[in-house]
Amino acid sequence: MKSLSQYFTLFAIVLSVTAKAQFRKYSNEFLNIGAGARGLAMGGAQVASVNDGTSGYWNPAGLVGIKDHPQLNLMHAEYFAGIGKYDFASIAFPASNNKRTFAITGLRFAVDDIMNTLFLVEPDGSINYNNIQAFSSADYAFLFSFAQKLRESPNKNVHFGVNAKVIHRSVGRFAKAWGFGLDAGIQIFQNRWRFGIAGRDITTTFNAWSFNFTEKEKEVLYLTNNEIPVKSTELTAPRLVLGVAHDFKVGKNSSLLAEANVDLTFDGKRNTLLSADPVSADPKIGLELNVNNVFFLRGGINNFQKALADGDTLNQKKVWIYQPSAGAGFRIQNVTIDYAFTNLANQSNPLFTHVFSIRLDMVNDKSKKKKN
Repeated sequence: MKSLSQYFTLFAIVLSVTAKAQFRKYSNEFLNIGAGARGLAMGGAQVASVNDGTSGYWNPAGLVGIKDHPQLNLMHAEYFAGIGKYDFASIAFPASNNKRTFAITGLRFAVDDIMNTLFLVEPDGSINYNNIQAFSSADYAFLFSFAQKLRESPNKNVHFGVNAKVIHRSVGRFAKAWGFGLDAGIQIFQNRWRFGIAGRDITTTFNAWSFNFTEKEKEVLYLTNNEIPVKSTELTAPRLVLGVAHDFKVGKNSSLLAEANVDLTFDGKRNTLLSADPVSADPKIGLELNVNNVFFLRGGINNFQKALADGDTLNQKKVWIYQPSAGAGFRIQNVTIDYAFTNLANQSNPLFTHVFSIRLDMVNDKSKKKKN
């Protein structure tokens, strides 16, 4: 069996093949928001420990943790006073032998009711508010996941997973894009230790944009010194997430899970804790207290950035800041409800919001009778 270092080397080779391409920084950034209130409450530190239906987003290898029956996950969140809406849904189907799992995940991030003021001013210079029309800017992603057990033993388990993802982005009727990409991940469990590697956009992900403007709209854009866009292709650089977690026993019926992740990007210098060109590193830390597998308390820290010190507009002095998150969850039979208070925008100015998600283990009557 290959060691963890060999798996890391495999991912590094894939990333180095595409390192010389030209990429757009922060492309498809809506795919880096997160999924599920549990993961968001833990600051996004999930790649090593995730084992439910949100694994299709965090690390597809974790889908092997779903056993015996299908699982449904749903999440809805809003911020900017409800202007921005973020939705997540997934359904996972484990095989009868519990050695592999298939899953489908959908994500939508949208800003609705954007005002189109292209024709606000009439040719004679008068203002006509009846010419204002609203449109939406929406991003969609669909993940088709497969996870497989590579090794199973009393002391060590190795899981592997892969995503094929389809991306659709639209800005009203003006612009549309379609894209395709691949993700892959590995999890290794050894005693109470857990290790994870997730490679996102491992072959690079592209968006092919097309634009649709009328001649009248093009004329207005030209007269107002706005660039008229043309067909283009946007590339998303590979990203590598490394994680390690340990599950500590706390009392007879409780445990404390601690996980640390580092998010490595390869598209140039970013405002992160470790910033370089072309590689930047963004650490994340999360904790989860599990009480009898019924009640959960969670916390996390992420998004380390340099920002202007409060009130220091004269000297422009920058200090390191970070963003905390917290949450809780409880389980009643086959239903788990999770809550997170976190920042979805990932900006230096925190925009915290409430996030709720639900997990339903779709146990049928036959499964209940077998357990009884």
